[in-house]
Amino acid sequence: MKDFYDILGVQKSANENEIKRAYRKIAMKYHPDRNPDNKEAEKKFKEAAEAYSVLSDSSKRQQYDQFGHSAFNGMGGQSGFNSMNMDDIFSQFGDIFGGNNPFESFFGGGRSSSRPRAGSDLKIKIKVSYKDIVNGGEKKLKIKRMKLANGTTFKNCLMCGGSGQVTKVTNSFLGQMRSTSICPQCSGYGKQVENIPPGADRNGMLKAEETIKIKIPQGVEDGNYMTLSQQGNEDLNGQAGDLYVFFEEESHEYFSRYGNDVLLQVVISYAQAVLGEKIDIPTINGSAKLKIPSSIQPGQILRVRGKGFPLMGQKNRGDQLVKVQVDIPSKLTSEEKQAIDTLSKIKKEIKFQKFED
Repeated sequence: MKDFYDILGVQKSANENEIKRAYRKIAMKYHPDRNPDNKEAEKKFKEAAEAYSVLSDSSKRQQYDQFGHSAFNGMGGQSGFNSMNMDDIFSQFGDIFGGNNPFESFFGGGRSSSRPRAGSDLKIKIKVSYKDIVNGGEKKLKIKRMKLANGTTFKNCLMCGGSGQVTKVTNSFLGQMRSTSICPQCSGYGKQVENIPPGADRNGMLKAEETIKIKIPQGVEDGNYMTLSQQGNEDLNGQAGDLYVFFEEESHEYFSRYGNDVLLQVVISYAQAVLGEKIDIPTINGSAKLKIPSSIQPGQILRVRGKGFPLMGQKNRGDQLVKVQVDIPSKLTSEEKQAIDTLSKIKKEIKFQKFED
């Protein structure tokens, strides 16, 4: 007979948690449900179960450390396992796998929970303008969702008798093993449609169109979403799933977005670049004055404070960044040529600089 410590792969000084972790690892690996028709796996699983039943009990462990396997002679097998079925074995281990019934927690057997059911979720996209994002607000939207038709009646499922579960019993080398799963006939509802109202589908469902109001949060970004509870499709119990509303930013004629800042490019004349000037620029909520400093260089960026997008859930706003470009005309009038010629005679200078990427 193999040493119980060797079977679990732990030292004789191992504490309770180390023994529990070692057994859990072996049980998951060699459980018969994961290794059908594998006699070697069944043998290792049984050996590990026997070893754990002794080493997890302080009294039995003390006897084993003192007398070895002989301490359990006459118990119907070295540790009394041969007369137990699978449920009896796992009932000894308490919450080793982290649940009331560790067998079902890891291997899908046992009794299934009676969690509330709900219909399927819906996902929609809603387009928002930059103005909507800055100001927030509300939009009305039409959606279509499945609802349980009035007048739909039900009867108990014939396969599961109304429980929503079916139990399978199999015989193993350790006795009978029971596993419970969702009824495939009624999908776990425990009932089937008996009377279908006119216009409804075979599940008693109708596609209904509804108008809902969507609140647009200030500062929302492309890809953000909100969840509207119980606004999705209904199930056979009349319980609805959720509606997920994804926000999609509309493109703008002039602006683009960079985080909470608004980007704008403005093209000014050569004279404006040299002399400087105050100009009107568009903003999301209207217009603003922008001072172009004299001798500004092409590509320079100016900042207008507080004209960007609000931070989500805050009053603070980002800025509007204005990239200034200078228009070099391809055609000139005679007056323009004369003015530039005069300027070139006043200031004629060439500079050389190192080319950098």
